[in-house]
Amino acid sequence: MSDAPLMIGVSGLRGIVGESLTPEVATRYAAAFGSWLVEREGWNPQVLLASDGRAGWQDIADAVCEGLLKSGCYVVECGVLMTPTVGLLLNMYRGDGAIVITASHNPQQWNGLKILVREHHATASDDASMTPKQRIEHQRLIEGAAQSYCAPSQSDAASIISNFHAGVVLDCNEMETPEVTRLSVDAVDDHVQTVLSLIGESVDTDLEEEWFERIEAMNIVVDSVNASGSQFVAGLCDELGSKLVQLHGDGSGIFPHTPEPTEENLSGEGGLCDAVPGLKADVGFAQDPDGDRLAIVDETGAYIGEEYTFVLCAVSVLEAMKAKGELGEDVVLCANLSTSRMIDDVAASYGATVVRTAVGEANVVEAMKRLKAEGKNVVLGGEGNGGVIWPKVTYVRDSLSSMALVLSLMARTGKTVSELVAGVPSYAIVKRKQPLAKKEDAQPTIEKLAEHCKDQRVDRQDGVRIDFDEAKAWVHVRASNTEPILRLIGEAPTAEAAEKLLDEVQGLVDAG
Repeated sequence: MSDAPLMIGVSGLRGIVGESLTPEVATRYAAAFGSWLVEREGWNPQVLLASDGRAGWQDIADAVCEGLLKSGCYVVECGVLMTPTVGLLLNMYRGDGAIVITASHNPQQWNGLKILVREHHATASDDASMTPKQRIEHQRLIEGAAQSYCAPSQSDAASIISNFHAGVVLDCNEMETPEVTRLSVDAVDDHVQTVLSLIGESVDTDLEEEWFERIEAMNIVVDSVNASGSQFVAGLCDELGSKLVQLHGDGSGIFPHTPEPTEENLSGEGGLCDAVPGLKADVGFAQDPDGDRLAIVDETGAYIGEEYTFVLCAVSVLEAMKAKGELGEDVVLCANLSTSRMIDDVAASYGATVVRTAVGEANVVEAMKRLKAEGKNVVLGGEGNGGVIWPKVTYVRDSLSSMALVLSLMARTGKTVSELVAGVPSYAIVKRKQPLAKKEDAQPTIEKLAEHCKDQRVDRQDGVRIDFDEAKAWVHVRASNTEPILRLIGEAPTAEAAEKLLDEVQGLVDAG
């Protein structure tokens, strides 16, 4: 048996292709997911199957398709799409779930399966004369546009994982024989037009002519690591009339560098940070392979950090709302506990509130939906890894929406990226990690830190986050969900202050 890691979590699994991730594993996981869907829905579910386009994905797609069919699911083959596009398609054309073949930002030898599901709904018509297909169509008709799709909740993910480990495949003999079809719509156009229509609605009438002139004059450089985002970026810039240079947009699925959009991976000769000033571009964008994260490089070639993606998108949305008189006390943004307090400062300047959640896209989305159900105006969600969730488009992190929001903000204000960044209160984040035999071993340390800092603002929903409000600083200590490590993250107005804060916390951790 291979010693290569197989990481199984709330949104799916990841492994090394040919080692921990084999066709057999992919088939078994797809069957476990499909069986869970069948059991939940009571009919043959319809599942979209897509890929981020990394090389070698087709063999895994064949294995996934086999597992879905075996469990009784209809399969709609979508080819290469960004993960957020799949979420958008599910919402536009209905479906019961999706599997995207992607390992997100992991290196070339990795791949995985990311799942999306729709919110559970009431049981369809009990009319016994209806076939499963008719029940599906009936249910989708009455649901209308109220559906939203995202990563499964913690409890749903646990059920799917349990199915996988137990090798569960439901007996589908009494159901219709499922079939495979091809996606029959233009997914690129659907995504681009959805984003642009919402951006267009946000532009003030008296600013419209100037906005379009500025957009059309922009020079943009994008690194899509030869994966799914390249075709969508081209479509967006073509519609905007902006000038685009794609560094790595051939769609080959061969990554030109480690695909996570970090400063290290985007620097060096010929990299995005080098290309932007060399081409006299206004901005550089970097996507990860499945297009759910975005990093930004300013006009000087400076990597401004993924934390700023969420912040600049928030400014874009809130500034547009302010211009239209739509701001109010009910405006809320959601962010996880490890995200910079820059978002709190920005929200406060517009009279909005930030609600913090446990780390993970699914947790952010769950909070957004809960707050919306409570009557709050939830306008944006995100994390400090460059992932932004614009619920008007989809409840999935979306680099295309992020790109459009940043470009719109630049056109609205006439400011460069560096000028926009200079207008946001800045902080320094320091991140450390140390080995942890098992996740439960972190609990005594977390309890000790919470007790030691009980006079400060303490949040215990994911490890422990301690806010030192007077110092405008915080620290977050938690056990990783994906690695056997303890994560220690600190933020303060300066790097020195953040390091000092983490040194103090590290001392308490080391003391046991």
